[in-house]
Amino acid sequence: MATKARRPERRREEPLSRERIVAAAVELLDAAGESGLTFRALAERLATGPGALYWHVANKGELLSTATEALIAAALVPAAAPNAPTAPNAPTAPNAPTAPDSPDTAEAPDSPDSPGFPASPGSPASPGSPEAAIRRVALGLYDVIDAHPWLAAQLSAQLSLSPWGSVTPRLFEAIGRQVRALGVPEGGWFTATSALMLYILGAAGQNAANAVAHVPATNRAEFLDTVSTAWEELDPDDYPFTRAVADQLRGHDDREQFLAGVDLVLAGVRAAATPAGPADPEDLKHPEALAAPEPKG
Repeated sequence: MATKARRPERRREEPLSRERIVAAAVELLDAAGESGLTFRALAERLATGPGALYWHVANKGELLSTATEALIAAALVPAAAPNAPTAPNAPTAPNAPTAPDSPDTAEAPDSPDSPGFPASPGSPASPGSPEAAIRRVALGLYDVIDAHPWLAAQLSAQLSLSPWGSVTPRLFEAIGRQVRALGVPEGGWFTATSALMLYILGAAGQNAANAVAHVPATNRAEFLDTVSTAWEELDPDDYPFTRAVADQLRGHDDREQFLAGVDLVLAGVRAAATPAGPADPEDLKHPEALAAPEPKG
């Protein structure tokens, strides 16, 4: 007597959730950018219908905002002090891929104790110092934008168009607490925090834009060598400085250069906070007032 063929068991699908939708959206954004994120493509990736997605997210704008919030919240967690309170209502971060090691990142210092701030006992760069905490914030943001280049445009849009949303206050809090801990007078908190945040996001965003703009097969070392050679061949009368730094461009490391820039901004904030005792809050609004006087004679 012939036996009936047993039907294969259907695999039980993981229930659709807001977290799954955000994680799939991040994957699409990483692969194809903002233009590649459509509800149809997202529904196909999640093996569901577009209508089911609207039970969890209202539209593409909300989806982009939620994905941005989740990635930024996750990037700032390692930078927080061990006993710092968790940010309220922080979105769950999707299991998005991390940035692969590259010549720019593999050998770059992951610790906040880089050559810019030697970590001797009691030095500004000791692990528990405000400077070290700011550098951890900066590295976390640099790395998450490097891994997800579309984030740069989203952060810029949120800071400009919806600064009352969760992302801008989260960034201000992460950096501003440390600015306050540096001893910056209250009247200079906003200026100092804004300067740091704008440098961090601007430099990290430009780095991500450079990576996206390059042809995939382009060798970075060859590209930099081509640019350096072109700079060295500029007219020496019109471009003396550019020619002088051409060789530095050839061998520079993007991540180390980024951290050096953070150190420069921090050095200015520290100088403004304690030039020769307590700083006048107006000094941070008018940094030219801190310039050393010209030597007489």
